[in-house]
Amino acid sequence: MSVNSADPGNPVDVVLVKGGRTKIRYAAELLSDDGTRIAVRAPWAGDGVRDFGFVRFEPGDVFTEYYWRDRWYSVKEVRDGTGALKGWYCDITRPATRSGAELVVEDLDLDLWRSADGTQVLRLDEDEFADSGLAERDPGAAAAAVSALDTLEALATVTGGLESLLA
Repeated sequence: MSVNSADPGNPVDVVLVKGGRTKIRYAAELLSDDGTRIAVRAPWAGDGVRDFGFVRFEPGDVFTEYYWRDRWYSVKEVRDGTGALKGWYCDITRPATRSGAELVVEDLDLDLWRSADGTQVLRLDEDEFADSGLAERDPGAAAAAVSALDTLEALATVTGGLESLLA
């Protein structure tokens, strides 16, 4: 399958890899793939409720997820079961790869949250990132990850900034 092929509506498995192991695998619906950006939609794939304190992910939530083959992040628009926007959860990752019905993304520990109303922009898991040893093992990847987080934070603080990535 060509990376430029778009098969909207077809199922795709999203595989999140962390530390060389599959952290989670879940089914999603392919919305688009233009060769650079891949968009999928999936229900909350976790078991039960996950309360982060600043947001709760729970059964019925729907994630519209955007991945790039040339960027070091993914952006997930999170809506509740009624369609109300909760916010955007951004993962810092290596660029995504898609082979057929499998989309693989390597999580680099850094995350960013922006609430729907824009009042909260939170950098997350910087301690995990520091403890991961990536800066020592792969300084280039670590620098790209920090730069990606800085870019997303700057976009998240501007009205419509993150949304501009998804248009």
